[in-house]
Amino acid sequence: MDLQLDGARVLVTGGTRGIGRAIVEAFVDEGAVVEFCARDAAEIEATEKALAERSGGRATGARLDVRDGPALTSWVDAAAGRLGGLDAVVANVSALAAGPGEENWYASFEVDLMGTVRLATAALPHLEASGRGSIVAISSVSGRESDFASGPYGTMKTAIVGYVSGLAFQLAGRGVRANVVSPGNTYFAGGFWQAIEQGQPDLYADSLALNPTGRMGTPEEMARAVVFLSSPVSGFTTGTNLVVDGALTRGIQL
Repeated sequence: MDLQLDGARVLVTGGTRGIGRAIVEAFVDEGAVVEFCARDAAEIEATEKALAERSGGRATGARLDVRDGPALTSWVDAAAGRLGGLDAVVANVSALAAGPGEENWYASFEVDLMGTVRLATAALPHLEASGRGSIVAISSVSGRESDFASGPYGTMKTAIVGYVSGLAFQLAGRGVRANVVSPGNTYFAGGFWQAIEQGQPDLYADSLALNPTGRMGTPEEMARAVVFLSSPVSGFTTGTNLVVDGALTRGIQL
C-alpha cells in the first residue's frame, strides 16, 4: 500500500532509541523527510549515520530536552522553516518514571504530558497550513488499565489519551487529525523490558505470561501503526486510540 508519505515533512520527539527510532526509520522508508530530537548528542549522530544508509527519505536530529518548553517550541518552528512546513508530528518521548515519589510525578507531567501538549501547540499553525496535518501521541496500555506501572507513568498516559481525544474534536474542522497509539509491552535491546528481564526476572516472566501471543511486541510493530495513522491513507481517522498489544489488555473499547 502506498501511504502517500513521499516528501512528507515530519517531526518525532525521542527518535534515537526503541519505538521512537523505529518510527523515524519507518517514515524514512516511506520517503518522508524527518527531523527528530533527543538529549544525547552521540546517539543523535549515530542515528543520523545509520539512517543515511537507508533508501527513501532522510532524517536529521537535534539535541533537545522536551522539558524545556521554550526550546521545544523554538525547535518546532525552526524545523518547520528548514523543511518548508510540517505535515505530521509524533509525540513519542517519555520519562519512563513509573516509581513512587513526587519527582516521578513531575517528570512524567513535564515530559510525557506537557511534551505532548507543547509539541502539538507549537506545530498546529504549520499543520493547519499543510492541509493534511496529523498529530500522533504515544500513550501505553498502562494508560488504559491499572497495572504495575500505575502511578505517575500510567496516569499521564491516561491524560494523553484524554487530551488527544479533545484535540481531535477541536481540530476536525481545521484539517488536522489527532490520534493515539498505545503500545503493549515492547522489547528491544537496551530498553525497559530488557532491563526488567535482567534485574527483575520474576516480574518479566509474569508480564510475558500475561500476553496470549507468548511474546512482547517489537518497536517496528508499534511504528507501523504510527506511520499509518499519520498518513493521508488514514485521512478519516481522528480521535482514535489504537492499541497495539497482542491482546494483552482485555477491556472492550466502546
